[in-house]
Amino acid sequence: MTSPGAVRPLRVGIVGAGRIGALHAGLLATQVPGAALVAVSDARPELAADVARRLGVPQLTTDELLADPGVDAVAICSSTNTHVELIVAAAQAGKAIFCEKPVSLDLAEVDTALQAVERHGVALLVGFNRRFDPSHRRVHAAVRAGEVGEPFLARITSRDPAPPPVEYARVSGGIFLDMTIHDFDMARYVVGSEVLEVSAFGAVRLDPALAELGDVDTAVVTLRHANGCLTVIDNCRQASYGYDQRVEVHGSAGMAASGNPLEHTATVLDSSGGRSAALPNFFLERYAASYKGEWEAFAAAHGSGAAMPVDGTDGRAALVIGLAARRSVAEHRRVLVEEVEEVEEVEGPAT
Repeated sequence: MTSPGAVRPLRVGIVGAGRIGALHAGLLATQVPGAALVAVSDARPELAADVARRLGVPQLTTDELLADPGVDAVAICSSTNTHVELIVAAAQAGKAIFCEKPVSLDLAEVDTALQAVERHGVALLVGFNRRFDPSHRRVHAAVRAGEVGEPFLARITSRDPAPPPVEYARVSGGIFLDMTIHDFDMARYVVGSEVLEVSAFGAVRLDPALAELGDVDTAVVTLRHANGCLTVIDNCRQASYGYDQRVEVHGSAGMAASGNPLEHTATVLDSSGGRSAALPNFFLERYAASYKGEWEAFAAAHGSGAAMPVDGTDGRAALVIGLAARRSVAEHRRVLVEEVEEVEEVEGPAT
């Protein structure tokens, strides 16, 4: 019960109780000042029941959750193909909205969602959690403050410890829309300038079945920004040494970079050489602080009425860059972002 004079926490209901939904539910229930978990729903009731039982909150149907006046905000953590319908319904219900990325794989549907958000005057934060990683935020801050001067080059490395099942690629939109989309958002964030042009190259080095889907597991993408900066992104679905995430911006006055946190800081030296700790082996470990940070930012912005720090336009921009990268690989050419700014539907990975 809220004591007299205390600020009531933001009451959040989770829609989608799978791996990422369970993570968000746990954070809201125990670690986010200014926010509280009040309900959980899922199309698979057994998943919602498990999370609700563990965290001591009601299990509701999605319709019940959206209609509940005790829910201030909805966290949409369900499958991507449900996001737009849920955003529209939550906006109509007057709820603030947190939505996992991507908003949709279909640009027309993204626009439908953003129009509903604007029409009903609700807040929307898209879950590009890496913006809230302390190291990446410091790079962003250094560039914004002019510490590196005029940005000339940015480099972003994103490599997963192990590839997802091929079945995932059938529905995810492919590497550029399920993996590199985070890096496209990061490029805009740290460079501080929109992307005008995309050149992408891809290869299948791990599972030949991906080629049958028109997808790749290894990629290099070059972005040209409006301020003249060039960003190079390298991706691979497999890194034997752990979850590898690095960002660097080089400019006229210096360089800012973020590296990988280790499991611990101890180093052992002997006659055979030196050994240090391993990298995190899972994105939930690597970005634990950033997931918490995005919820703190969401609650703070909602409470103050400020703009969300990463909104629907950011989600749309990253998708457009991803579509341009897909087209670049498929057509073996550089692609202007303006070529795909018009509504374009994504039916599957590039072919």
